Amino acid sequence: MSTQTTQTLGVTSPLSLALPKPQDVKLTKELVECLERYDMFDTKEGHEHRLLVLGKLNELVRRWIYQISIEKGKTENEAKEVGGNIFTFGSYRLGVHGKGADIDTLLVAPRHVDRSDFFSSFIEVLLKEKGVSNVRPIPDAFVPVIKLEFESIEMDLLFARLAQPFVSSKPDLLDVSLLKNLDPKCVRSLNGCRVTDAILSLVPNQESFRYALRAIKLWAKNRGIYSNVLGYLGGVSWAILVARTSQLYPNAVASTIVQKFFFVFERWDWRTPVLLKKMDEDVLGLNHPVWDPRINPSDASHLMPIITPAYPQQNSTFNVTVSTRSIMIKEFKRGLEVCEDIVAGRKGWDDLFELLAFFTLYKHYIVICAKASSAEQLKKWSGLVESKIRILVSKLEINGSIELAHVHPESFGAIPSDSMEHLRRWFIGLEFKKSDGEVLNLTLTYEIQMFTNAVMNSGPMMSSSELMEGTYVEVKHVKRKELPNYLPSTVLPSVKKRKSQLNVSASKINDNIGDVQIKGELDDETSVKIDPMACKRLGSQLEEESSAKRLKQQDSGSGESQSDSLQCKLLQNEDSEGSANNGFTRTGFSESGSVEHVVSNDSFVMPPPDADEGGINNEQPCLSPGKQDGKQSTESSQINSLCTSASSQQSLCLELGKDLLAARKPEQEASQDRESRVSDVDGKEKRKPGQKLAELTDTSKLTPVAPVKKTLIQLNLKST
Repeated sequence: MSTQTTQTLGVTSPLSLALPKPQDVKLTKELVECLERYDMFDTKEGHEHRLLVLGKLNELVRRWIYQISIEKGKTENEAKEVGGNIFTFGSYRLGVHGKGADIDTLLVAPRHVDRSDFFSSFIEVLLKEKGVSNVRPIPDAFVPVIKLEFESIEMDLLFARLAQPFVSSKPDLLDVSLLKNLDPKCVRSLNGCRVTDAILSLVPNQESFRYALRAIKLWAKNRGIYSNVLGYLGGVSWAILVARTSQLYPNAVASTIVQKFFFVFERWDWRTPVLLKKMDEDVLGLNHPVWDPRINPSDASHLMPIITPAYPQQNSTFNVTVSTRSIMIKEFKRGLEVCEDIVAGRKGWDDLFELLAFFTLYKHYIVICAKASSAEQLKKWSGLVESKIRILVSKLEINGSIELAHVHPESFGAIPSDSMEHLRRWFIGLEFKKSDGEVLNLTLTYEIQMFTNAVMNSGPMMSSSELMEGTYVEVKHVKRKELPNYLPSTVLPSVKKRKSQLNVSASKINDNIGDVQIKGELDDETSVKIDPMACKRLGSQLEEESSAKRLKQQDSGSGESQSDSLQCKLLQNEDSEGSANNGFTRTGFSESGSVEHVVSNDSFVMPPPDADEGGINNEQPCLSPGKQDGKQSTESSQINSLCTSASSQQSLCLELGKDLLAARKPEQEASQDRESRVSDVDGKEKRKPGQKLAELTDTSKLTPVAPVKKTLIQLNLKST
């Protein structure tokens, strides 16, 4: 710790080369002790067991490659020499895994071993191996993987075939030439190891980096912002941010890196990407796609770009939404305040890792429930539903009455009162925009419909007959006092349970009629239930209804009193000329109280953020100034130069940012064109005189999705 580092790593010079003070060393010791209390370190026995299991898996791979080589015409000597190895990446390779953590592994094979062999004969080998269980291949994933348990250790096993006849025992996976003649799936599989090795090579002090990264991972999990699939940051992104902080303070110990982590990224201007090194040029002409908003307009819409340090560079945070970014920035600010108190002796490290009291933050929540007929089916179904939740969050953000849609990254299973055992629930807290005592009836039907469309028309859903039978997804609005009806008692021990007053009656969907009658209080919970098989039956049994009948229903609906009850009839879809199509109608109330029917099978595309939020302003520094005085003001001024002094320091930060706004404009205009078709929160589409409604919405290639029930929330915005 006393040796000063002089090597410059990263795209800018360090902000401080100061050596640690005795207080810094003391705080680091206290931090490590706190991490041990949270079981953030593996035991000696656990570490040895992992090494043993990895050795067994590597030997298993060598025997399998030898067998495949013989079957494909290799001699015995050649089969013994072709090689093939297991490599680790992720938290295990970084050295920050804890007790019970899984191991990310990569199988690297020579060119005569195909991916088809990996998902066929190698699976047979795994099933015969003693100690291997729960083998689950996912060949159609973006990064194909085999999930398994080997002697009680969970593993994710990827596959990459090099375009070489032999694989050395210790290949340099950072060598870009290894990517020659590889298919995209192999490149993505190799990228995990390449990124991990690059991160380790770009930090000045690996010991301090690892302690700091363990602390940040624990903090992110406890504060509910650790989930790449739901729009927060994943392990790679957090590692890159901690590595960047280590580069800026190369001689700092772990406690200082943690504090400076919050100091830097609480002020970071997220219109500028976070980079650990200059972007690699494609000198070999491999032409793999890389993150570059100057070339790819879609990259300009990314809200929190954190770029991986190995070619082909990618943004590891493309799932981030406006809400999740806002939540993370708020947590950065809180983390900085707590760290300042820790340094001053007013608080301890346990205060930094305090669990987020998510279920006390909001008065209104959206509950998403995925149900299946078996535990194995639930794994696949819940994974699909979870991957689409960020679409619902993004659509809620567009709603003019919603300020924030806060999704909790943890899902919860069944409780004793549930009729089905195999289910998972996710929760989204809603914060509404303030108004002067206005009472608002807010409908979320359109947002929920877009979410269910995304689930039902996803690739895995349309290609898997297994998921079409016995799976359901429910979306409900509930109040905070009703949460005990959906959560384990250990999560909300102090909240008194209350039975819902909602009276929902639904007629059985039969072979001829797809109508559903729903009644309920406006301010009580409302729900949406999607049965995939019923959807298919409904799609094949659409019947024409006359315009006169529809007008009659609208007239009858206009006389209802919204203050007493909500009565919605979900009708089969027809266009304005009365001809049936493959879509479904949404049913909603207009301002006058009449029932309106609008086709809502538009595919969802997240619009880019406004220029005020995500555009590039070359006059702006990377970090906002915030409150500064004395030494902090000087240090913050140095941080501000990270982007503005790019040319003098040979940094690519500003170079990438110069054309970001220009690249964003076409995407913004396209988004505005899409959104201009939505006239209100019900998603009613505008159309030109004489234009058929079917011309606005092409649903011929989509799986028919059952129309969702009207979801209406009555709000007193003064008290919400």
